[in-house]
Amino acid sequence: MRIRIVDAFTDRPFAGNPAGVLLLDAFPGDDRLQNIALEVNHAETAFAHPLPAGGEADWALRWFTPAAEVDLCGHATLATAHVLHSTGTHEGPVRFATRSGVLVATPAEDGSITLDFPTAPLTPVTLPDGVTEALGAEPLSAHDTGPHVGDLLLELPDEKSVHALRPDHRALGAHSRRGVIATARAENPALGYDFVSRCFFPNIGIDEDPVTGSAHTALAPFWAERLGRTTLTGLQASPRAGRVRTELRGERTLLGGRAVTVIEGELLA
Repeated sequence: MRIRIVDAFTDRPFAGNPAGVLLLDAFPGDDRLQNIALEVNHAETAFAHPLPAGGEADWALRWFTPAAEVDLCGHATLATAHVLHSTGTHEGPVRFATRSGVLVATPAEDGSITLDFPTAPLTPVTLPDGVTEALGAEPLSAHDTGPHVGDLLLELPDEKSVHALRPDHRALGAHSRRGVIATARAENPALGYDFVSRCFFPNIGIDEDPVTGSAHTALAPFWAERLGRTTLTGLQASPRAGRVRTELRGERTLLGGRAVTVIEGELLA
């Protein structure tokens, strides 16, 4: 069983968000999938197997953190599409059957890949008691991001506030199903990005996720409304950092980026 580690939403190794990718003939039991994800110990490990021709999807795809299976993951989907295309296993757009419906990944001639994901529904909510103290900053607004993303989206006053965050991860976990997205408008759009974010997911075993595609299905509509444009670029300002191109298309959001395979080996257990 081949296993690959792929850095997603980056064009260079040791940046972006690493994901494990395993292409299988069929899914083994859930306990085995979870144990492999725990052993890989990255934010997500993706497991995929081919589906019969003629259906609505080409591959079945599941994602596991070291602690749990998740409904939606952008960077591990990008990583899986990269492996399929770079190894010649699949050519052209690939359709994945997932917990969040059929997701399409389309490669471009320049090596980038565009993901077609459902747009997260945003609902304004009252700022929960204790979240300011847990985050270590005073948000301007708070939004629920719906069932598939499952985060609390918090807008901060400026980019510097996002970079400076040193949250209490355990305390943050009480305020959403998955975690918290902190975001602000870019201080200098001439640097090539329109907004900045950081993502903290203590409830699924990830204190800070390096680059989160699924979070950008909520960030895209949030910032499109405020900036008056449907095509934007987000910088996720984790220590590894990465950029995600977003294009809001109503109920769908396109997420664009690159990926790099950094490790390839064999799973022996």
